[in-house]
Amino acid sequence: MGNNGQPNQDEARNALIEELGLSELSKDKQDELLIKMTEVVLRRIFSESLAKLSEGDKEEYMKMIDAEEGPDKIEIFLREKIADYDGMVRSIIDEFKTEMKKA
Repeated sequence: MGNNGQPNQDEARNALIEELGLSELSKDKQDELLIKMTEVVLRRIFSESLAKLSEGDKEEYMKMIDAEEGPDKIEIFLREKIADYDGMVRSIIDEFKTEMKKA
């Protein structure tokens, strides 16, 4: 575990590999699949976030993206504007994992 009691990236990666049944693949193939899966999840989070924002907040969000604001700043903004943002993200991730296990 990391210093803050959270799993570190390697532990989280390995747990996900096991959970999705990818442990038999080569490390290169695992990495390739994890990158693709991460892109899909991020697109879903982006899409769902936009759907939940007001028109004014959408404009502000797009300005932040255009200005290449850091992910931390954008995440703070989304947490302030979207009720239970963290729950929404967890739900998207859980849904995706369920889909991947069925595939």
